[in-house]
Order: sequence, then C-alpha cells, then structure tokens
Amino acid sequence: MFKTLHKYASPMHFFALARALTPWLFGISLVLFGVGLVWGLFLAPADYQQGESFRIIYVHVPSAWLSMFAYLVMAGGGALSLVWKIKLGDVIARAAAPLGASFTALALVTGALWGKPMWGTWWVWDARLTSELLLLFLYLGYLALQSAIEDRRAAARAGAVLAVVGIVNIPIIHYSVVWWSTLHQPATITKMGAPTMATSMLIPLLIMAFAFQLFFLALLLVRARCEILEFEQRAQWVKTLLGASDQSRGTR
Repeated sequence: MFKTLHKYASPMHFFALARALTPWLFGISLVLFGVGLVWGLFLAPADYQQGESFRIIYVHVPSAWLSMFAYLVMAGGGALSLVWKIKLGDVIARAAAPLGASFTALALVTGALWGKPMWGTWWVWDARLTSELLLLFLYLGYLALQSAIEDRRAAARAGAVLAVVGIVNIPIIHYSVVWWSTLHQPATITKMGAPTMATSMLIPLLIMAFAFQLFFLALLLVRARCEILEFEQRAQWVKTLLGASDQSRGTR
C-alpha cells in the first residue's frame, strides 16, 4: 500500500492517474447533478416554513461543505510540501485554492439569496457568515501570495504556512452555530442522532453533495495536471508527452 502511495506521489505517475480518472469523475458527477436537481427542484415537497425558497439548499449546502473540504485539501497539500518536501503537495494546494475560493463565493452568494426572504436582509454579521467570509479571504490571501512571489519554492512555503495556520477557522465555521447565538440555522444533517429533515428532501441533498464532491475532484485533477506540466516542463517525460501529443495532432 505504501509503495503504491509513494509511486503516485511522483508527478509523472499522478499525471497518468489523473488523466485516467478525470472523464469518469466528470461523467458520474453530471449524471448525479441531473438526478439531484430534478429531484430537489421539482419532486421534493416544499418546506412547511420556508416554502419553495428552501430549494436553494441543494446548491448552498454542498457548496458550503466544499468550501471547507477544499481548504482542508489545500492545507494538507501545503503541509506535504512544507514538512515532507513532496512536490505533489504544492501542486495539489495550488490546484485546490481557486476552486475553494469559487465554492466559498458561491456559498456566500446563495446564502445571501436564501437569507433575504428568511431574515429580511442580504447580510448580517452572523458568526457563521463572518467566519465563512474569513475563509474566502484566506483563499484570496493564498492566491495573492502565489502571484506576488516569483520564486515558486518560496511561494509554496509562504502559502503552506498561511494555509496551515488558517485551518483553525474550519472548526469555527462548523461549530459557530453551536458556540454562539446566531441567525443561521443549526445543523440538521451532521448533528448527533438522526437528521431533522424529511427523507424526500434529504436524499436529493446527499446526491447533490456527492455530485459537487466528484465535480470538485474532477476539476482538481484537471488543474493539477496543468500545474504538473508547468512545474515539470523541463522533465524528459513531459517533453516526450508533449511531443507525442503534437505528433498525434499532426497525423489527423
């Protein structure tokens, strides 16, 4: 097992694995998106309190979950690069950062659209909303560091430190509705015991969450492949790969 993991820590082998997995991840996620959206938007019953407006949950909740998951991926990759000097760690961190920022922005926007009819305002300085906004700033700070520092190794170290330190915000986001009195509703799915959501609403939400997860992984692999090609552009295997690709296009 460890030999296999060590093998795929190599950019060359990871690139091949990513290229093989990407079409499957995209395909399965698109099927799940179709099922989840139709079920959630048209077949699931309206909420007895929120009416039809609750249906934004099928985009808001998965994007909010992914905003935190992507940060863990980014911080994990940064830690691999910082502590164990594994090249692939920096590749994964760089690939995850813009995706995480996008999902965080989507969570904030859909949360505002949901909050307006529920709270009567687009934004409140609620503990959950504020910590989620801080998460977006952490992503943007990481991206700014990567752009501002020309030396890739120095940029990787600075970004990794920021990502690892910022990970303290993840439990704050998750437990903010428990630790403080907030307008944001408490957990209904991940709390201890049975979820306080009807099965007819819960199943499409879980399908959408799985679809978002696979879509994120597919995008992550695509971006990681681009990062690897840039990082390893002088490696012989990349030159061979690009040469074979050019030759293939020339014969068509």
